Amino acid sequence: MDIEEGMARKIVLSIVAVVLFIVSFIAVGSSFSADGALNSTGGLGLLAALAGFIVLMGALGLYFASQD
Repeated sequence: MDIEEGMARKIVLSIVAVVLFIVSFIAVGSSFSADGALNSTGGLGLLAALAGFIVLMGALGLYFASQD
């Protein structure tokens, strides 16, 4: 199965963004957990990681749109 010329780059960048999101959730979860529960600072960290992921995916979408 052949893919378009720029599609491989789009796939790789999207996968990297998702992996960064997962790694940031794991890092925040392991750094701010106490007794198996997440403290309030960790909750804010997870919220910041989620907001950063949304901004990153939006920026990638704009980048991909400008490439076409």
